[in-house]
Amino acid sequence: MNKKFRQILFDTLKLISFSVTFTLLSLLFRRLGFPETNIVIIYILAVLLISLFTSGYAFGIASCVISLFCYNYFFTLPYHTLAVSDPSYMITFIIMLATSFITSTITAKEKVLRETATEKSEENQILYQLSSSLSDAPDSESVMTIAVKSISRLLQCNTGGIYLGGQYSSPLFVQTLGKEVIHRNVEDVESIKNSFSNLREEYIERDHTLSFPVNGRENLLAVINVDKSVDSSTLLSKKNLLHSIIENIALALDRIEITEEKAKVRETMERERERANLLRAISHDLRTPLSGIMGTSEILMDLTEKNDKRQVLLKGIYQDAAWLRDLVENILSLTRLQDGKVVVHKEMEAMEEVIGSAVSHIEKSFEDRHITVETPISFVLVPMDAKLIEQVIYNLLDNAVKHTKKEDEIKITLEYSSKKAICSCIDSGEGLEEEDIPNLFNLFYTSKTRSSDAKKGIGLGLTICKTVVEAHGGTIYGENRTDSKGAKFVFTLPLGD
Repeated sequence: MNKKFRQILFDTLKLISFSVTFTLLSLLFRRLGFPETNIVIIYILAVLLISLFTSGYAFGIASCVISLFCYNYFFTLPYHTLAVSDPSYMITFIIMLATSFITSTITAKEKVLRETATEKSEENQILYQLSSSLSDAPDSESVMTIAVKSISRLLQCNTGGIYLGGQYSSPLFVQTLGKEVIHRNVEDVESIKNSFSNLREEYIERDHTLSFPVNGRENLLAVINVDKSVDSSTLLSKKNLLHSIIENIALALDRIEITEEKAKVRETMERERERANLLRAISHDLRTPLSGIMGTSEILMDLTEKNDKRQVLLKGIYQDAAWLRDLVENILSLTRLQDGKVVVHKEMEAMEEVIGSAVSHIEKSFEDRHITVETPISFVLVPMDAKLIEQVIYNLLDNAVKHTKKEDEIKITLEYSSKKAICSCIDSGEGLEEEDIPNLFNLFYTSKTRSSDAKKGIGLGLTICKTVVEAHGGTIYGENRTDSKGAKFVFTLPLGD
């Protein structure tokens, strides 16, 4: 027996009960000698009470008709018949029927308005409490718990919610069973997302539930499952409010994700700042002793005969100190670039001179290596910060030296197009592994497959190159050579107007 049929049955019993009760009361009044006007008032009171305690207009109208027939049957001559001996009673019947009908209609309408106002007040209270609770919810689990409680209260049925997880939070399932709230993990998230990917209805009807999607800014955030036993008329009447609650849930979950994302970004920035400060402090502390080691080893090499066996040892000390100095300079350059303390001051410079300066520095540090330079005949001035671009070329050449043997060729080429200068650093070494190419310019990335005799770095040189080149408005990339073995790094600088 559904809810609607039970309501009709109860209202019918009320109609019969009130009609019988007031008829008996009227018979008592007649026996006590009360006038007929009092009996008419009693029946009007019966119509009023029946309209008040039953639902809709139908029972109020029925009570008008029943009261009229009861009055005619029991209280007008001839008694216990529906015949009317006095035509004047017809006017009484009409007035009585009209009065009862108007009273019934007004009472029923007032009751409907009162119920509607009460319902709206309750809905507004649910929305207000929901908004207040969601604004204070610290995480996604709290949001889903508040959501299922609110919807369960609204629809008067068990409700479940599945949060599908975000970038910084895990999926979870929350369900109300009476007054109890159950929490558990969710495993099959992708299948849930796929089931809602092409949804054209407002919900998906399953065996035991109605599933409503909660859509965020970019994707599906959660699913609200309503017990299928919910009354269809209740669901229809509460549909707008249900959608409002779902929208509030989506906004709250979006807010949680944005807050978590901002917290992670702040944490990352703080960690990067601390790392940069540490690197900067270490680099400054290392720079002075390294300069002293390089200067002392250079003096000792000048004081030692060329064929002296100690010359090799001193040269090794000088080269290792020079490598550490370059590493320290790269660290300082990177921290300054990341902090925005290095400003690119562009001047019209000859690219050939910048390349020549970088090559001379490399050949000074690696006397046994020779760099081939190929430049075009035409002379073009390029807008650049010469000091920073020289460091880019130096880092590319230093990288090439580390990954090639003494007999391998290293070459720098320069060419111009109509809009940009193109500089390439080409070597004949071991080349690049395919898995390394997408990560070449990532901070602190070093190849896991490089040869054992290559001098290790910490993955700063190419990162600095990319930062400097992009600050100039150019591009940089690395690839394997197609004509022979080896790698090729190319960067471009815009020529300007």
